[in-house]
Amino acid sequence: MAIIDQEPAVRAGRFRTRLRALVPQTRSQRILAAASFVNQAGSGLFMVSAALYCTRVAGLPLAQIGLAMGIAAGVGLVAGPPVGHLADRRGPREVYRVTLGVQGLAMAALLVAHSFTVVVAALGVGALAGSAGSAARGPLVRGVGGAQLVRYRAYLRSVGNLAGAGAALATGAAVQLDSRAAYLGLIAANAVSFGVAALIITRLPTVPPVPAPPRARRSDALRDRGYLAVTALDALLYLQFHVLIFAVPLWLVERTDAPRWLVGATAFTNTVLVVLLQVPASRGVRDPAAAGAALRRAGLAFLLGMATIAAAAGLAPAAALAAVLLGVVLHTVGELWHTAASLELRFSLAPAHAQGQYAGVAGLGVGLANVAAPPVLALLCLTWGVPGWLLLGGIFAAAGLVAPALVGWAARRRPEASAPAG
Repeated sequence: MAIIDQEPAVRAGRFRTRLRALVPQTRSQRILAAASFVNQAGSGLFMVSAALYCTRVAGLPLAQIGLAMGIAAGVGLVAGPPVGHLADRRGPREVYRVTLGVQGLAMAALLVAHSFTVVVAALGVGALAGSAGSAARGPLVRGVGGAQLVRYRAYLRSVGNLAGAGAALATGAAVQLDSRAAYLGLIAANAVSFGVAALIITRLPTVPPVPAPPRARRSDALRDRGYLAVTALDALLYLQFHVLIFAVPLWLVERTDAPRWLVGATAFTNTVLVVLLQVPASRGVRDPAAAGAALRRAGLAFLLGMATIAAAAGLAPAAALAAVLLGVVLHTVGELWHTAASLELRFSLAPAHAQGQYAGVAGLGVGLANVAAPPVLALLCLTWGVPGWLLLGGIFAAAGLVAPALVGWAARRRPEASAPAG
């Protein structure tokens, strides 16, 4: 009797099982993931090319571009909490879809902007709608994620990073062409991406609002001292996201003998690690206590990573290359833990009926960190040099060390209406 080798079939079955595990389980989860991919890809095109578009096409001087972007960032800070409350009461799908449409119109207006006033208006409206959309998306993700919320949040972040990597490649090709048509194409693609994402969102079933208790107020998130304290700590740690995209490229070029192509390699390394490891890194972060512990680990990883990157100064090219890459890997490990903890706390410390309102407050902290990051990192990492890198790493480590106690205090102060984390 012939012996049939079943090993290939077994291996194929295991591969199919692993492949299915990479795809969200429900139709709604897949729809929201697709919309997120399209939205993040378009936003990635804009983030990398915005300044170049304003100089090459809109014809603005650099000083006006910086002012316009600063004004837009400031305007965007105010929209999150009130629009998040609206999403809580009216339904997040409908509100999120409207914010995507407004962002698309703002980008379309930028295509015909040739004056400072019009550029500021387009960027301001886009930032306002973007902040509002982030707040509305919070309760939508919770409703769609369901019992797999922890894994699904991590999956969405991996999807976003993958979309951003593709957008960076497309933007690089357009910048290489350096033509008016290429830059117009990037902005037009971003405008279209918002419309496509809005259309995809229409395929989601309505996510009904969670009934609010009688004494609930639209300002509850701003009165929750525990949540505000955790948001402030998270905003401080959020500065780390700008280390790899702002401080490391300038440090590498100006203060080390590492090859210049390493700038792109560091971004690629970070993106690949996040895409591959964010879901596994988030598995155990399912409650505030686990999130606090993850923040503690993240702070120490940031300290090690930043100390290693700082050590590249003065080393031979090969040694500097190795130090920077090792530092980026260590920093990315901290980023994975910080992201998992941050997402968990945003959801688990907020009442189920006010997810949008609380997400808006969390977004306010992130927005303030985005505004503060360039000058803070320029001073510490670039002006002060190695001592500044070590000081910032120490600040991150200290923030991580106090995180478990602070998160525990905030968890004990949670409103009684808080639902358990998914």
